[in-house]
Amino acid sequence: MIELLILYILTQREYTMYGISKEIESRFGVYTRPSFGAIKPALRKLISEGFLDCRKSMSDGGKLSVYYELTKTGEKELIKLIKKELTPNPLQFIPNAKIKLSMSDMLNKEDKAELFLHLKTLAISFKQTAEDILNDEYTDKNFYQKILLDNSSVEYSNLINIIEGFEKDNARNS
Repeated sequence: MIELLILYILTQREYTMYGISKEIESRFGVYTRPSFGAIKPALRKLISEGFLDCRKSMSDGGKLSVYYELTKTGEKELIKLIKKELTPNPLQFIPNAKIKLSMSDMLNKEDKAELFLHLKTLAISFKQTAEDILNDEYTDKNFYQKILLDNSSVEYSNLINIIEGFEKDNARNS
């Protein structure tokens, strides 16, 4: 997900590693906050794969700054990563789905429809699992677990509603 975030941030303009970190935090901080320790190797990997270029610049104060920018190949990789299916891990699903939904404006109508369907299908599956556990009379659940399962079901329902709204908007805007 870190590569996806970096590529997306760099669609606007070039940034230093610090600038990339701050932009990710300002746009996606509610879902994730990658450390410099995660960003630095991701930048190296993206450069080695030809998705980013970098240039070094010396400031008036004598400080070396490295600026990163997206290549044409990086733009294609960004689209590929947005379209890539999420793993069916409920722990990471909601924040990762929201990140991808936030970036869906980069996709064409057909790709948006596929992304929305994939995310909605997973959300429905996770919601059903939460409800099945909640309603299983043979599972010993304490009060706190019941509250958390109910909350999870509501979170998935809300996400499903958001996706359905996006689907309607996508169908209208053709």
